[in-house]
Amino acid sequence: MSSARAMRAETLSTAAPTLEDVRGWPATVDVSQAATALGCSKSHLYELIRRGECPVRVLPLGGRQRVVTASLVRLLEGA
Repeated sequence: MSSARAMRAETLSTAAPTLEDVRGWPATVDVSQAATALGCSKSHLYELIRRGECPVRVLPLGGRQRVVTASLVRLLEGA
């Protein structure tokens, strides 16, 4: 694994990503990773998605939900 790829994998698995870290994430991330960036549990974020109250854009892909990173960045920036 290249060092850049290893750094990205490490960033995706850390507990408290910075806004700069989030900006470097792929176009979409799983709900668990987005919840970490938002400082909430994944079960809480899934509940917000289920109720239609999620503050970020979510794409249903098959049986999974993916959070749009650009939407997450906008929310974290306060825009």
